[in-house]
Amino acid sequence: MSNTTPQLKVLSIDIGGSHIKATVLDKDGALLTDYSKVETPQPANPENVVKTIKKLAKQFSDYNKISVGFPGYVRDSIVKTAPNLDNAAWENFNLGEKLEEVLGHPARVVNDADMQGLGVVSGKGLELVLTLGTGFGTAVLLDGKLLPHLEIGQSPITRHNSYDNYIGDKAFETEGKKKWNIRMEKVLNILKTLFNYDYLYVGGGNARELTFKLDKNVKLVTNQDGIKGGARLWTTDETPASVVPSSTIK
Repeated sequence: MSNTTPQLKVLSIDIGGSHIKATVLDKDGALLTDYSKVETPQPANPENVVKTIKKLAKQFSDYNKISVGFPGYVRDSIVKTAPNLDNAAWENFNLGEKLEEVLGHPARVVNDADMQGLGVVSGKGLELVLTLGTGFGTAVLLDGKLLPHLEIGQSPITRHNSYDNYIGDKAFETEGKKKWNIRMEKVLNILKTLFNYDYLYVGGGNARELTFKLDKNVKLVTNQDGIKGGARLWTTDETPASVVPSSTIK
């Protein structure tokens, strides 16, 4: 009887305001399959999102772990907030446990920016990750380890606007690219002062819309880079404080 440990193969899922994307990764974060994506259902409540993920997962047969990046505050694979989805319906929803039940494999869920951060950082010093899309996501890592998640996107930057409202998709559409870039430059200057980071990574669909010159310690990254963080949820020596297998939650 063999005691060989099965090779780690992670179904890595990124839930966004407009699309849900998935692929299968090996232990090093390399893609074993092509990406597949579907539109995020409307309304984006737990029932509809889980059904969509179940349908999407049928395209991938060979995996033994599940990682999910979710656009909101997540603790112990339990969703606390989902400001860019159907927020009220998600409160205290155990997405990790539900996906284990539906897909039949251990699952871990973290904030989407946190998962992207695990996929892109160098692992040296204080590193900040931003995602520019439907909303404004952030992750902070110290020497490659996730620090407690901060929902900076929900914090006020003006009297009437949160960061989400100030530089999210709706602001880009209503204010236009030029004004949005002026706002983004202001935001990056605030965060540089606030965090004094060693390195900043900027991803998400709107990262490509930045037109001003970035500092030397700022790097643009892709969503494909970020989804690779799904493997690191299962391979890091020390599991991030915000992640535990949902099967241990009582």
